[in-house]
Amino acid sequence: MEYQVSARKYRPGSFHEVIGQPHVVQTIQNAIGRERVAHAYVFSGMRGVGKTTVARIVAKALNCEKGPTGEPCEVCASCDEITRGQSVDVIEIDGASNTGVDDVRELRENVKFAPFRGKYRVYIIDEVHMLSNSAFNALLKTLEEPPSHAVFIFATTEVHKIPATILSRCQHFTFRRISRLEIIRQLQHVVNETGTSIEERSLASIARASDGSMRDALSLLDQAVAFGGEAVRHEDLEALLGSVPDELVRNLVDALIQQDAAAGVTCVAQAFDQGYELRIYCREVVERLRNVLVAAVVSSREQVQSLIELPSEEVEVTMSQAQQVSEAFLQEVFQIFSKTEDSLRMSAHPRFLLEAAVVRATQLGKASPQESKPEISPASAPLPRQPISNVANRSALDTSSVHTRIPQPAKQASHRPEPSPQSNSRDRSQMERKVTTRPEPTSKPIPAKPSMGVGDAQKPQRFEAEPVTAKSPVDWESVMDRLMKDHPNIGTFVEMGTLVQVDPEQVVIGYPKNASVARWRTDKPENRALVAKVCQQVSGHTINVRVVELDGTKPAAPTIGQKRSQHQDQEDQNLIDEVRANPIVKQTLEMFGGEVVSAHRVSPKEEKA
Repeated sequence: MEYQVSARKYRPGSFHEVIGQPHVVQTIQNAIGRERVAHAYVFSGMRGVGKTTVARIVAKALNCEKGPTGEPCEVCASCDEITRGQSVDVIEIDGASNTGVDDVRELRENVKFAPFRGKYRVYIIDEVHMLSNSAFNALLKTLEEPPSHAVFIFATTEVHKIPATILSRCQHFTFRRISRLEIIRQLQHVVNETGTSIEERSLASIARASDGSMRDALSLLDQAVAFGGEAVRHEDLEALLGSVPDELVRNLVDALIQQDAAAGVTCVAQAFDQGYELRIYCREVVERLRNVLVAAVVSSREQVQSLIELPSEEVEVTMSQAQQVSEAFLQEVFQIFSKTEDSLRMSAHPRFLLEAAVVRATQLGKASPQESKPEISPASAPLPRQPISNVANRSALDTSSVHTRIPQPAKQASHRPEPSPQSNSRDRSQMERKVTTRPEPTSKPIPAKPSMGVGDAQKPQRFEAEPVTAKSPVDWESVMDRLMKDHPNIGTFVEMGTLVQVDPEQVVIGYPKNASVARWRTDKPENRALVAKVCQQVSGHTINVRVVELDGTKPAAPTIGQKRSQHQDQEDQNLIDEVRANPIVKQTLEMFGGEVVSAHRVSPKEEKA
């Protein structure tokens, strides 16, 4: 028996075999059953979704010996001739080969003849948008007043190229893209009929590569069977399709979720070394991120499977990944890789772009070094220490270090005039305005403003921040000092929160809605346990740590980091005021006309040095 490709062998022969177009099938069946058949139809849609197939079924339904009927019998002579393409009452015309006005004039001459066997003469014009404007104009009159026995069916993939004067004379049906689950079911039916052994994930890969076209999916299946034989391995199919292995895509998404930049860059290197197209790799990552995002926002497993259209085992993996992150984090990462995919089209260095996107995505929510250091303007930058010598009563400065700025004398001046009391007062006021704090060697990072959110969303808690005072049951300043020293990665996120409640039994840390990254990080069980452990070490008793989301309707209270920064600034200012009040410093400033720039306490080690 002559070999026939699957796309022809398993082509639907009746309406109940049509896959993915219920709106078209039901409308046409009802129209035939109620004898309301239109004289012209336009079937539009992408390739391989059944436009020409449905047109032939309509022809069989109209000319069936038992009809017109909503379901052709497929056994009568008329149905058999139409199936084999030998019916004289069904004329199929290729619009791409018959584009001229002469071809349409010939059609107009033949349309007036009555059908030979059936009740209708059906004209199926495929790719009708290829007709010229003159041909369309010649067809207008026939479409407007056709013979009662004539039915025109136009199929096209580019309906926008058909003149509006033609469309207005036809009933227009838009064929939709066939879902992956429907394609997978049909492919499974075909492999069961042929006895081919193939994995379910391989069928899913074929369905994804077909992009909604049933004909493309069946053609790929034939190609896979020809390549791998009766037992098709998934590795062979991936090599045939040229697609990136699912494992590489899954590993990269796992690295993004875990915020492991090294593992993510390694995945990109593996894809590049194995010769895969990085733009296709990025596109696969974007699709998987979309699936994880859908799984994160949808609670029902059945609904997740229907939305992401993957096999059961892939659904389980996707839902497992979705439980580890929040919707806000996935949205940010999705946006990064979507933009990267667009950039890869024109880039001469796709690997570099993709690696940069991986690093950027894994750093979401982390404070950058620039954000962690206090900004110091050039004018107020601290000068190197200047030794103060030949000054009596040095014991008064044993615990402080003072930095002064001495103005240079003018080059043309022969001597320096004695400053007047008014000028001394004016210089002193200017000096007080120019005082800047000098950061300590172990400067504490300023919390960075998060750009996205990660974490399990909780219901907003309506709490007001409780100020931390010296009488608080927990010395929170000591807790933060220890966290920033021993666990800076956690302490940075804790500093972004606000103390809502501090009592001997519990500490409640609140975060605004736009700081969900820090909230999610702090609220991780292991991080909450770490903060509670430090609180216990400082206070001497067990304390429970709770993380909540603050109500955005009330004014934002200062964060822990802001309070610590204010406290440090106040201490620095108090030290500068103390230094200014020192008689030795006063005498030095009066003698040299300098100004106090910064001051800090000298540790015993520094004093000995």
